[in-house]
Amino acid sequence: MPEWLQAGGWGLLAGSALLVGAAVGWFARVPQRVIASIMAFGAGVLLSAVSFELIAEAHALGGLLPTVLGAGGGAVVYTLANVALARRGARHRKRSGDQQPSEGEQPGSGSAIAVGALLDGVPESVVIGVSLLGGGTVSLVTVAAVFLSNVPEGLSSAAGMRQAGRSRRYVFLLWIGITLVSGASALLGNTVLGGAPPEVLAGITALAAGAILAMITDTMVPEAFENAHLLVGLITVAGFLTAFALSHA
Repeated sequence: MPEWLQAGGWGLLAGSALLVGAAVGWFARVPQRVIASIMAFGAGVLLSAVSFELIAEAHALGGLLPTVLGAGGGAVVYTLANVALARRGARHRKRSGDQQPSEGEQPGSGSAIAVGALLDGVPESVVIGVSLLGGGTVSLVTVAAVFLSNVPEGLSSAAGMRQAGRSRRYVFLLWIGITLVSGASALLGNTVLGGAPPEVLAGITALAAGAILAMITDTMVPEAFENAHLLVGLITVAGFLTAFALSHA
């Protein structure tokens, strides 16, 4: 199978977890405390993947400077985009309660939430495609980490959208679209960056890592912290160690 097609398939697989989570969040009445606990686990998984897969890989490819510049740049770009989207109603796109505004309360918030979901998902998918460059094998730990974290993201966000009165059509078209974009992003990450020097690949990998880390603290941690019980720290560490164990299996 061509490398680019493998990249797209792995990206699609990881992104499909958003749709799985959204289906659970929409059709099941999952208690907010349970959603928050699952979100805490997902945050721990992603934190581990950023640390031991993405940042470590970027450093091995290009050294300290491209890694620091890439991660810092990714965090800055994500934060600026997130600030702009927050002003248009997408600040609480990952929240499961009544924090999300309805279209009547803030016109245009539906579009902002859709763009925000896209912003959250693209960096994760790009690094999946990059990991296959040069005939390498996909980082199964990264794919597993993205998949495991996407389930609570989709679950929490869909539950919040239902609370805000958004239609089932809107919710599922959104997550189907993001799933397809995840596959396309992995494919493009593989094809566009083919032949790039190691320092560039290091910078791109670190940029994605910085964006993911900013996303975790901006959108996942608030949901986990506000509604989960006092075991939220323990659950987050459990997610972190699960991903760490996968990376050393």
